[in-house]
Amino acid sequence: MTNTTVFRIGGDLEVRRIGYGAMRLANAPHERSGTTAPIWTAPTDRADAVRLLRRAAELGVTLFDTADAYALGSNEELLAEALHPYRDGVVIATKAGVLRPSPTEWITHGHPAYLRQQAELSLRRLRTDRIDLFQLHRIDPAYPLADQIGALKQLQEEGKVRHLGLSEVSVAELTAASAIAPITSVQNVYNLATRGHDPVIDHTAEAGIAFLPYFPVAMGAHAADGGPLAAVAAELGATRAQTALAWLLHRAPNIVPIPGTSSPAHLAENVAALGLTLTEEQYRRIDAGA
Repeated sequence: MTNTTVFRIGGDLEVRRIGYGAMRLANAPHERSGTTAPIWTAPTDRADAVRLLRRAAELGVTLFDTADAYALGSNEELLAEALHPYRDGVVIATKAGVLRPSPTEWITHGHPAYLRQQAELSLRRLRTDRIDLFQLHRIDPAYPLADQIGALKQLQEEGKVRHLGLSEVSVAELTAASAIAPITSVQNVYNLATRGHDPVIDHTAEAGIAFLPYFPVAMGAHAADGGPLAAVAAELGATRAQTALAWLLHRAPNIVPIPGTSSPAHLAENVAALGLTLTEEQYRRIDAGA
């Protein structure tokens, strides 16, 4: 019987199917500089952030997602502070490919030399000699795709990266990139309220590629009182957020949501969603939103 609570990225990197997206902790001040880089959330005390990450590992979270752009690298250092030396089974995913000239600006930059430089810096900040999953944060139209994916492939061939992933891509972009190097994950925004990447999910599921939805618990109108999500949540004895995550897990076996939170209670709630099972009828009610 297939274990539906885990997925093997690249066929060999096993992770539990509720991960943790660390972007919400991007405001935690760097302990040396005291600086912050705001990203949509209130600042998080660094000691609290470290405790939260360690608690996530204690609860069985194995996939932790970060990026060089989160708090200008401090987010990666935060993960290392909390989790290094990494216990068996803990997988760290990071990304490169955007510039942060100010806390509110995100500028795609895929120059191959820049991607290599950022990978080297990520290795240092994460205190590791190999990144488990290295993702291109955005494809940059200013440079040939072959050069961008080629830079990542070279890192992989050098043993500095285990698996390669992409973020915010279409099926056509994924197919083109996969012709250059093996792509084992895609990280796109996807949730009950934002489902524009259904074709990407279907394609990745067929190809055995992990789909890591970020902002996975945004629910929009589906979360209304009296709606199907609320009704199914009541039937399951679960929260609406948990039920929305269960809907994602049911959607396709390659989906590994990476909800982020700075709340220990919400963290435990999110992880517990892995134990929920929807019937096909419940899934379809939620899916239809009626």
